[in-house]
Amino acid sequence: MQTKILALNKSLTVSLTTFAVLLAIAIVAPLLHNQLVTGAIVNAVLFLATVTLGWTAAVAIGALPSLIAAVSGTLPAPLIPMIPFIITGNAILITIFYLLKNKKYFLGAISASLLKFLFLYSASATLFQFLLPQKLAPQMAQMMSWPQLITALFGGLLAFAFLRFHENKNANKNL
Repeated sequence: MQTKILALNKSLTVSLTTFAVLLAIAIVAPLLHNQLVTGAIVNAVLFLATVTLGWTAAVAIGALPSLIAAVSGTLPAPLIPMIPFIITGNAILITIFYLLKNKKYFLGAISASLLKFLFLYSASATLFQFLLPQKLAPQMAQMMSWPQLITALFGGLLAFAFLRFHENKNANKNL
């Protein structure tokens, strides 16, 4: 009887570990119960995942925080119908950034943040008109407006700082 040994190469191990760590951060972040902090962390994770793992892994990570926020109670009940739109907004952020990041990091991050914001704001303003009482709709739409832009931009900045720090740390290792 022959025994087969499954071995992971170093690159795959690093990728799987990176995916697991970023996914864990994205899952835990909604438990902080602060939209600005949570949003900045989740967006930073999405930018980092796009740079380090690629489009597919980033989109997979981008789908989970909204679902966790709904289950944990962080996402207000009136926003639950927005989950597919939030996931799509994350995919827009990831896709635009993925396409532009190699030209200029900040061009990609700013463009991606703006498009995510525009999509979420227009989707929420439209959806909430039909689903929520007239007095509640503007309050809920507000959560999907400027905070989305601020947290996406700040997430891009956090990711950039982390990538630079990591790059400098690795450069100093080789001295």
